[in-house]
Amino acid sequence: MPSLSQDLKNAMADAASETEKMMAFLLPEAGIAERKLFDAMRYGSLNGGKRLRPFLLTCSAYLFGVNDRSALRAASAVEFVHCYSLIHDDLPAMDNSDLRRGYPTVHKKFDDATAILAGDALLTYAFEILSNPETHEDPNVRCSLVTALAKASGANGMVGGQMLDLIAETTSLDIGAITRLQRMKTGELIAVSCEMGAILGKASPPQRNALRAYAHDLGLAFQIIDDLLDAEGNEAKTGKPVQRDEKAGKATFVSILGAERARAQANLLSDQAARHLGVFEGRAKHLEQVARFVVEREF
Repeated sequence: MPSLSQDLKNAMADAASETEKMMAFLLPEAGIAERKLFDAMRYGSLNGGKRLRPFLLTCSAYLFGVNDRSALRAASAVEFVHCYSLIHDDLPAMDNSDLRRGYPTVHKKFDDATAILAGDALLTYAFEILSNPETHEDPNVRCSLVTALAKASGANGMVGGQMLDLIAETTSLDIGAITRLQRMKTGELIAVSCEMGAILGKASPPQRNALRAYAHDLGLAFQIIDDLLDAEGNEAKTGKPVQRDEKAGKATFVSILGAERARAQANLLSDQAARHLGVFEGRAKHLEQVARFVVEREF
């Protein structure tokens, strides 16, 4: 019998594989004039990755008996938004990165303009997928999915967080401002992944709130570890450049708290995240395990 960590590893690998199959199905190769755009969209979204957000969405959806196809379509939409954000993050005007997941970034593989358009296309396609009756037969559920993802990825969520991240390069931020930045930039998309599974399953408000609270703590723990990996990791393991924050002069959890206190805070948040799942009486075991995974990962 596999250990819990091996069980989680297998479950995440299976979910990533199934999500990527659905993403590839939703984004077929094109033989049309704008093929370059579709090639860039596929390159920027089908090149691997942890697929953490789809895993969170499918795990939460399965708690409420949501069918596989609906869960995987919604999971693909969230991952397309995440991939769009990475494509744009890597651009010279943002983080100016040459490497992502061990491969040249989209603007390096193609060009800046194509990378911008590929990101734009992935973002808008995500909402087309969610609004399609094939994702869910209930139009109210589809509207709720669109609203939730729009809020999480827009000016009051991921995009706003990215703006704060750029401001952090020239402005000194305290720990409160950094926490807000990371909740918006990283945490909101992680939180909505869990929440969308609950929306698909028409979960009760207490269940939905428990998943959102879990995911908010998880997202912050995830970002603290990201800061640690950037400060202490190496490019071979992370698949992307490291020590970018220090070079940019940005304040982070690590630069303010120090590595030891930052890791302790991540562990505290991980434990707190798992406690939010008590309402499911042991049925959310994989989500509990993910809370440990995010603070123990090395990539």
